[in-house]
Amino acid sequence: MIPAISIRDVGPRDGLQAEEPVDIASRVQLIDALVAAGVRTIEAVAFVSPTAVPSMAGAAEVAASVVGRQGVTMVALVPNVRGAEMAMAAGVDALTFTVSASAVYNERNVRMSIDASIEQLAGVCETAGERPVDCVVSCAFGSPYEGDITPAAVASLCARSRAAGATSVTLADTTGMATPRRLADVFADTGVDVGLHLHETRGTALVNAYAGMEAGVTRFDTSVGGLGGSPFAAGAAGNLATEDLVHLCDDLGVATGIDLAGLLDAAALVADIVGHPVPSRIAAAGPRSRLAPPA
Repeated sequence: MIPAISIRDVGPRDGLQAEEPVDIASRVQLIDALVAAGVRTIEAVAFVSPTAVPSMAGAAEVAASVVGRQGVTMVALVPNVRGAEMAMAAGVDALTFTVSASAVYNERNVRMSIDASIEQLAGVCETAGERPVDCVVSCAFGSPYEGDITPAAVASLCARSRAAGATSVTLADTTGMATPRRLADVFADTGVDVGLHLHETRGTALVNAYAGMEAGVTRFDTSVGGLGGSPFAAGAAGNLATEDLVHLCDDLGVATGIDLAGLLDAAALVADIVGHPVPSRIAAAGPRSRLAPPA
């Protein structure tokens, strides 16, 4: 097993994007809670159309309140060059950009062909300059529209993303179609110098994370409380909860640099912010060290 992993918490962006709009002060409060728990990379905002994604309105205001935290990388999702220009003006530390291995999903998600998305990615990378750009390849393990995506097609898209200037690539199981066997099939073509962005649609996110770690993957996207989901795929559930992965890693002796108790505080906060319980198992049951009182 690998000795350590890095975690990018996408809750303030991917998690809240699936919820009713949350006020800017609460979004900043959540980011500060994650920082207090030791999270050092946070996807904080998305510079997207507020008409298309009302929950991400006010990205510049959120960024103005959180960028510059010592030792913390604040990341913004951008869909195009215009978004990248806005993110650079806001002073974020890094960018994420999404292109789908599923042609139909890409059209529905960003209203572009895959080729057009790659052209936009090249412009985003040029705009970012020396700031890192991670290309998140969605539907990397299957599409809700086309079904299985071949590992060769995923590997080709990863290569095209890097050729366009992406400094790293993350494979996203957008609709929860991955299994450990399918991860191994894709890794055989892509290698393990990739991140993993896993969803709980079919209850496999944590076992897939474990399989990824056993294969040698060291970068993971998670969302505090397990919030998230795609509006373009029916039944898509939230992300792998940050606290669920950290709880497992603590038991395995895999370092994350994140304090579980602090994460649970952040999960309780986000539940209050969105007004409903979060799907995280550890947030609900507590860590294994939290024993129930005797009957």
